[in-house]
Amino acid sequence: MSTRWQRFRERLINFYPPLFGAGIRARRIDERTIRVEMKLTALNRNIVGTHFGGSLYAMCDPWFMLILMRLLGHDYIVWDKAASIQFLKPGRGTVTATFHIPPERVDEIRAAADREKKVEPTFTVDVVDEKNQVVARVEKLLYVRKKT
Repeated sequence: MSTRWQRFRERLINFYPPLFGAGIRARRIDERTIRVEMKLTALNRNIVGTHFGGSLYAMCDPWFMLILMRLLGHDYIVWDKAASIQFLKPGRGTVTATFHIPPERVDEIRAAADREKKVEPTFTVDVVDEKNQVVARVEKLLYVRKKT
């Protein structure tokens, strides 16, 4: 797949209804990093005036999987398997999360998938507010295996 098509497809994800409707916007920083932000609006505000928990989770849902799919390439299957979220303080204003997978971690996952039938890496990301205080912590469990 061409890099141009890949970048176009990555921009389209901002129009995916669950993300678009919640006001979630993603920007690719580099091959390994995506920064996601969500402003507090009437469409993602809960009854007490803070970010709705489902929207906080939605802003964190696909990114580790998408980054790892890109970095491992077409010879590997990558799926989301499980997730958990801890709400640590009320989210107000604009919240952000930065998803990054270092090269050593990708090499480790690739080697494990080549050696074993499957590997289930875990990733963690913090959702922070405008004061850089942690609002929520999300843990994602992925499933990775080499295609046969």
